[in-house]
Amino acid sequence: MSGDPALRSLLITAQSLAELQTQFQRAAPSYLAASCQVTGLHNGTLSIAAANGTIAAKLRQLSPDIASKLRQGGCEVSGIRVRVQVTYEVPRPKRTPRTLSQKARERLSSLSENLPDSPLKQALEKFSRD
Repeated sequence: MSGDPALRSLLITAQSLAELQTQFQRAAPSYLAASCQVTGLHNGTLSIAAANGTIAAKLRQLSPDIASKLRQGGCEVSGIRVRVQVTYEVPRPKRTPRTLSQKARERLSSLSENLPDSPLKQALEKFSRD
């Protein structure tokens, strides 16, 4: 990529954004940094895209402190511009189905046999079968 002048420029921009993202993650609280993306640095103003309005509002509150920490880290940041950009869905962990042991099923079945006909009895019978 470094051989082509257009690609070299793109590579330098990508590397500088990655470095800014790393420095931002060090300067910002981790609960905010995980939901934000650095989008650029223009004329001393760091642009940040936040995942939602709540994170953006908190980031705006803390932006003077974050900018100060970034300056201490060597970034030439005079201010931070925050905008909301919801472009991705946060991956949710896949749920693994829970299963009952054979002993638990037997006990539920035994308990349901001693109950009168009711929704509880039907639910226990269903749990003991599944």
